[in-house]
Amino acid sequence: MADAPSDPHYLGHRDRLRTRLREAGAAALSDYEMLELVLFRAIPRRDVKALAKGLLTRFGDFAEVLAAEPERLAEVEGLGQAAIVELKIVEAAAARLLKVRGQNRPVMGSFKELLDYCRAKMAYAAREEFRILYLNKRNILIADEVQGRGTVDHTPVYPREVARRGLELGASALILVHNHPSGDCTPSAADIRMTQEIVATAKSMGIVVHDHLIVGRDGHASFKGLRLI
Repeated sequence: MADAPSDPHYLGHRDRLRTRLREAGAAALSDYEMLELVLFRAIPRRDVKALAKGLLTRFGDFAEVLAAEPERLAEVEGLGQAAIVELKIVEAAAARLLKVRGQNRPVMGSFKELLDYCRAKMAYAAREEFRILYLNKRNILIADEVQGRGTVDHTPVYPREVARRGLELGASALILVHNHPSGDCTPSAADIRMTQEIVATAKSMGIVVHDHLIVGRDGHASFKGLRLI
């Protein structure tokens, strides 16, 4: 009598990865192994190790894979829409977790938490985005809004619109945030000029600008830290 067919080799690999995550935590897993765990749900009947490693080769690291635009992910052979959705779910969950942790707590209370949140939201975006965090008198977040999206190196910003929205929300202060897709977080002359205009306009309406952060894949810049505000 013929031997019963054995289970595909990758099933044992999946069980081992899940066990390591459960017993040793995420720190015990490499980036490609974490990606494998994400892909398991969407691709149940195929070894996904090569696909996970290919994604890292193409995009750089775990965070950049999650943040990649769906259109770019769709260019990867073997990565279907179900897998892309799984990746975007994890990205959204990470951003939601950081946001929830910051609710009802002073945003300026922990610069690291603020920076982690902003980097998770936009550091890996392919185009520039300009985000505004509106705060109340206790520096607690009222609203997090994207004021505009632009090209790879420019986003149009309108100081009066920024301040007007602050009045609508009853904000007492705000933090400006935008990303530099190039990775170089050095403020440009246009960044400095635009920030000064927003600071002046907001001040005339009784709103304080606490900081302007520029975030990128490998770093950040704080206008307050650089004494540009």
